[in-house]
Amino acid sequence: MEDRQMQKEHRLQLFNREEGTVSGVKDVKSFDEKLILLSTDWGTITIKGEALHVSQLNLQTGDVKLDGRVDSITYSDKGAVSRRGESLLGRMFR
Repeated sequence: MEDRQMQKEHRLQLFNREEGTVSGVKDVKSFDEKLILLSTDWGTITIKGEALHVSQLNLQTGDVKLDGRVDSITYSDKGAVSRRGESLLGRMFR
């Protein structure tokens, strides 16, 4: 519980599956038209869809704005990659 109090607050908002904002982002691991990977204190967020675009990025404030058609949003635990011994991308494309 104490670890959760030390973590930076995070919020995700999605409007009509076409526009979204994410706060509390530490890093954008990768992005293209079908996949966006965002790192937060609460884990990695994987956003899948079509015509995805990061329209604004401010890593100083941790805010990301995105648009496109969102098909899914998935969270992965911070330690999930090291516990399983393989990369996130390796697990996604099995």
